[in-house]
Amino acid sequence: MRDLATGRPRLSTLACTVAAMLAFAANSLLCRLALLRGGIDPASFGTVRIVSGAMVLALIVRWRAEGARETGGDWLSAAMLFAYVAFFSFAYVSLAAGTGALILFGAVQLTMFGAALRAGERFAPLACAGLALAALGLVYLVLPGVSAPPFAGAASMALAGAAWGVYSLRGRGALDPLGATAGNFLRAAPMALALWILFVGSAHADTEGILLAVASGAITSGVGYAIWYTALRELSAMRAATVQLSVPPITAFGAVLFLAEPLTLRLVLASVVILGGIALVLAGRARK
Repeated sequence: MRDLATGRPRLSTLACTVAAMLAFAANSLLCRLALLRGGIDPASFGTVRIVSGAMVLALIVRWRAEGARETGGDWLSAAMLFAYVAFFSFAYVSLAAGTGALILFGAVQLTMFGAALRAGERFAPLACAGLALAALGLVYLVLPGVSAPPFAGAASMALAGAAWGVYSLRGRGALDPLGATAGNFLRAAPMALALWILFVGSAHADTEGILLAVASGAITSGVGYAIWYTALRELSAMRAATVQLSVPPITAFGAVLFLAEPLTLRLVLASVVILGGIALVLAGRARK
């Protein structure tokens, strides 16, 4: 619920938001592991990710209380989900991690802020300063890894960001987040299978690649996206866009813990700046 006196998200919404951001970061790590090691091709990874997510969510929906078993969602949201997964998978074949993160979240921000401004959402000056601070922190974090990107990879990642922005915006009206997510994954599954058939000539996958794709789809995508839809019911579009800037530093810290990547002063400073900026945005009062 939203605090009606202040316009700020309640603790339950903040908890769901944090859980969703952790799931997104874990998903990035799983995708990076699978694709960079060459254990699976992008089309196969995206297909396994969506199909496994659809299967797990369908089981969870069936296990719910009697009378709440119907799935929701819609075809446009499912198409946006599929587009995000597909473009994201293919983009990271040719993009460096820092470059990809900057393009992805830049596209997400532009998409969601454009829709928010069109709908009449506005931020107080303190919240605007927090957004600028978080954005600068992201640029500072990824700047050493940013290089001139190949056009195909950059365009693919920009489309992934736009698709994810639309998918998030549509989730704000979901009355049943779990059912909506399950329905969207179910509708996206045949799209993913069609993509795999299109690229079957170059398809390959080993056991590790498949397991990483299943973990990405069943846990960090399926369950994570359902949690995100729950949080979105109480977040303005601007807040929802801003909090996602936390994913790159969380992913970077995850790489330090699980991939033995070095912990740098740049990562620590950038994370403090990004999270501080997000805190200002969440603390500020959104207005129309």
